[in-house]
Amino acid sequence: MKITRKLFQNLIYFHNLERWPVELAETMRASCYVKKDFITEAEEKSLLAEVEPHMKRLRYEKSHWDDAIHLYREREQRKWKEENLEVISRIRSESFGPNTEHLTYVHILDLHKDGVIKPHIDSIRYCGDVITGVSLLSDAIMRLRHKDRKEELILDLLMPRRSLYRLGGPGRYDFTHEVLGESESTWNSEKVPRDRRISIICRDLPKVTNRAKEEEIQLKPIPEEN
Repeated sequence: MKITRKLFQNLIYFHNLERWPVELAETMRASCYVKKDFITEAEEKSLLAEVEPHMKRLRYEKSHWDDAIHLYREREQRKWKEENLEVISRIRSESFGPNTEHLTYVHILDLHKDGVIKPHIDSIRYCGDVITGVSLLSDAIMRLRHKDRKEELILDLLMPRRSLYRLGGPGRYDFTHEVLGESESTWNSEKVPRDRRISIICRDLPKVTNRAKEEEIQLKPIPEEN
């Protein structure tokens, strides 16, 4: 199914906007957003060429360590080819403020066509104030729900292929976030086809008082070349 241009004109949607406190809605608009065509087709191809050989060695997992993801595989990567490092730097420059302490490893999350990211709030022990990334291979919809008003304060972000998404401010720890499965993925009454999606994700360091011990969680880092 072909996606129309009109579908991508507005990438944020507030459910029940009349119930949202005005200040909160404005803060969410400023801190949680999507930028369409943040990377080019050539940059997407270059990123995929670097990460695909490693991802193909992994099996899709049915459950995550915190039960937040279904049908996924993931890795962390610190060293990047120069042309891809430029993209990583651009993601960070767009989404973080000056003097941010970045996690040195970039998170690579490969979500199966039938996979979902369930509603969850990231642990403050492993994450900082912002999570950001680019979407490769597929469009998707991210849904945020206020942790205390889950049926009232709902925000959707349409994430087209090659777009950048950013979650910050109250969107980090006052709202759950999820990536919808294909059966739920509609925008302006139009179906948004879901395919396999790879996210290249950057985070800042947790606050010092919140940080977990390094050995408490282990992803699969790519062996570094000598």
